[in-house]
Amino acid sequence: MNVEEESKQFQLDWLKWLVAVVLLGGAIYANWYYGAESALYRALGMIVVVLVAAFVAAQTEKGSAVVELAMGARTELRKVVWPTKQERNQTTLIVVACILLMSLILWGIDSLLSWGASQIMG
Repeated sequence: MNVEEESKQFQLDWLKWLVAVVLLGGAIYANWYYGAESALYRALGMIVVVLVAAFVAAQTEKGSAVVELAMGARTELRKVVWPTKQERNQTTLIVVACILLMSLILWGIDSLLSWGASQIMG
């Protein structure tokens, strides 16, 4: 896509952002104004308005970049090799054992230094 086509595609971004912000502000006001209504209806209305505002925001240059980033992150997440249950448990046990060992070593050093300080100070 060349620069001219891209600038046409994302023109009036400020208006799209303004529409998204007004939609969200209106939804917040409506949620307060109709406070006596059922929470279910207010929540459903809020969800619909947030989705519409997100769709409008996604039509902007920055919004499309965020959508592209999220799709790339999802692709990278699928490439991750997750540890098996056995590997997870073994790693957790090793970490716990190291923490216990270091805490005992530090407790011993602290006790020795406290004993030494009490001997010096009387």
